[in-house]
Amino acid sequence: MLEAVAHCWLRAIDWLSAHAVEPVLALLHLDTQLGAPDDIAEALLIAALQIAIIACVLRPLETLAPAEVWKDRALTRVDRRFTLILVAGLNPLFAFLALTPLANPEGAGGAGVGAPFQGLLHLIPHIDAHPWLAFGLYYVVYDLSYYWMHRAQHAIPWWWALHSMHHSQRQVNCWTNERVSWLDVVLQSFVLAAVGQLMGVDVGQFALLELASQLMQELSHTNTRLGFGRILERLLVGPPFHRLHHMRVDPSRPNLHNCNYGQLLSVWDNLFGTALYGEPVRPTGVGDPVVDADNGRGVMAMQWYTLRRFWGAFTSRDGWKPQEVAFGESYRPVPVSRLDPHTFAPDTAVTTLRRDMAPSDEERRKPLVGRDEAGTAGAAIRT
Repeated sequence: MLEAVAHCWLRAIDWLSAHAVEPVLALLHLDTQLGAPDDIAEALLIAALQIAIIACVLRPLETLAPAEVWKDRALTRVDRRFTLILVAGLNPLFAFLALTPLANPEGAGGAGVGAPFQGLLHLIPHIDAHPWLAFGLYYVVYDLSYYWMHRAQHAIPWWWALHSMHHSQRQVNCWTNERVSWLDVVLQSFVLAAVGQLMGVDVGQFALLELASQLMQELSHTNTRLGFGRILERLLVGPPFHRLHHMRVDPSRPNLHNCNYGQLLSVWDNLFGTALYGEPVRPTGVGDPVVDADNGRGVMAMQWYTLRRFWGAFTSRDGWKPQEVAFGESYRPVPVSRLDPHTFAPDTAVTTLRRDMAPSDEERRKPLVGRDEAGTAGAAIRT
C-alpha cells in the first residue's frame, strides 16, 4: 500500500514538473536557478495537499466540535486568503532550496580540499542505513529550534511587532496558521531551513518534515475542543493546548498568556517551564488596541501596518530589549511594565481595556463556549 502511494506521488511530481514547472522556468529563463524542477513540483504538490486537508478535514472539525461558537466567521475569511497566498508561495521549503547552493557549493575550496561538509547527522556512524531514525532525530532538533525561535518572537519587541499580527485574530481557526507578516515568514523560513542544512537532511526529507509540521500547526490552530488526552498532550501539541497560547491578556493574571510555545512537541514547554494545562477555553486575540486593529484590515493593509510597527520597534532602543511591549504613538514600543495592567495600552492610545471589563473570578471559572465575544468574559478591546 505504502509503495503504491509512493509510486503515485512520484508520478504526480514527474507529471507536474514536466508539464508545468519546467515550461514556466524555461519561459522565465531561470532553468535550475530556483532548484531542481522536481523539487519545486513537490513543493507545489505539498501546498495543494495542505490546502485540501485544511478544507476537507480540519474545517469540518470546527463545525462538529467547536471550542468557541461564533455568530459568524467574518474574521476568518482573511486568514483563508493568507493561506492561499503563503502555502503556494512563501514557505520554508523554498528557502531550503535557495540555501542549498550555499550549503553545497560546487568546487568549494578548490581541488584537493576534500568532500564538502554533509551535515551533523552524517557524523553519526551508519546513519544513512537508518533514514527514519535520521528523520526522527532531525525533527526533534527542528522542533526544538522552532520552540526557541517562537519564544524569541514573543520576547524581542521588533520581532513581536511582526509576529503580533498572527496573534491579533479573535477567531483563531484552521486557516490562522498562515496569518503572518511576510517579512516574518522570510525570517522564520531561513532560520528553519538553515537548521535543515546544518543537520544535512536532503530536500525530500525536508519536504516531508515541512508538510508534517505545517499540518500539525494547522490542526493546533483549529477551533475545536478535541485534543490528545491527558497523556499524549504531555508529548504533543493539540488544539486546546495551543489555543491557550493565543488567549487574550487576563489583567488579573497578566503573565498567563506567556505559555505553550511548542510546534509539534509539548515536551519543550514542559521541560522549560512554559506549559499550561487545565484552563477553560478562553477568548483569543491581543490586549493591545494598536495590534487588535488588524482585525478590521485586509491582507495588504495588515502587511503595511505590521511593517510600521516593526520599523517603530526596530529603530527604538526599547525595540531591542527583551520584554513584553504594546505600541503607542508612531508605532513605538512601550514596555508593558510601565503600563497599568488593567489598561495594557499606552496613555496615548484611543481605546483602553477598562477595569470594569475584566472578568470576575466566578466568570473566569465558567466555560466560555458559545458566549458572545462582547461579554465581560471576553475582556475584548475595541478600536
